Amino acid sequence: MTADSPLTSRRPYLLRAMHEWITDNRQTPHVVVDATVAGVVVPAQHVRDGKIVLNIDYGATAQLFIKNEGISFSARFGGVPFQIFLPVLAVLGIYARETGQGMIFSDDDAGPPPAAPPPSPLDNTSAAESRRAKFTVVK
Repeated sequence: MTADSPLTSRRPYLLRAMHEWITDNRQTPHVVVDATVAGVVVPAQHVRDGKIVLNIDYGATAQLFIKNEGISFSARFGGVPFQIFLPVLAVLGIYARETGQGMIFSDDDAGPPPAAPPPSPLDNTSAAESRRAKFTVVK
């Protein structure tokens, strides 16, 4: 990958990791979805205020796939089977129903972070300070 190549979105990787962590701890993973995003396929009668919360536990879904493009699975709503598709950008967060622990995604999770500006020659920081790792808060 060259410096000019954009990084892939980290959101699908975080979704897979959180889903695994939640299920490994015998809890029930739920996703909060923006149902107004293009490509979302969910039963419209269950959408409230443009959002829907879905149980993505293995016991509540069939053929669950969490891929880089989106989440797909089959589920029953009122006994009627429905094929769901959630583009990754539509997933706002994932959490455990029992504890509420999880992750809310920001727009930064959707793609590459912005490039840092080059250091200014007038900057008063020392060379050692400029080489230090810098951390950002992950919400």
